[in-house]
Amino acid sequence: MGDWADVGDRGSKLHAFRTAVRREFGHNLEKATPANVRDFLDRNQEQLLTGAATERFVLNEPKTTYEEILKDFFVKVLERPSDEALILLWTLAFEMSFFNIEQHAAERLQSLFGEMSDGRERE
Repeated sequence: MGDWADVGDRGSKLHAFRTAVRREFGHNLEKATPANVRDFLDRNQEQLLTGAATERFVLNEPKTTYEEILKDFFVKVLERPSDEALILLWTLAFEMSFFNIEQHAAERLQSLFGEMSDGRERE
């Protein structure tokens, strides 16, 4: 589990988050892959949420569409302290970007293997 949420006197939460990201992926994110990005975000998700991990987590989502849920997320981010808002937005963008990379790679592999199986069926 990461340790950037409880920074205390050591500095800001954002500074600790930056340090954790650079430690995990390198200074220029050269070690980032879709797999380890997902793992990092999963390990650090607790620290992105406010409240203790021992508290009961209640799902009460009145929004019914993906668009409404996204709008609600962005409205709530505007109300967060700057460090927390930046971390939430950065992790969302990071996750979405690497998800897109993973999807693109899967599509390329599918098209390569799909063509091979199509060719074999026609023989």
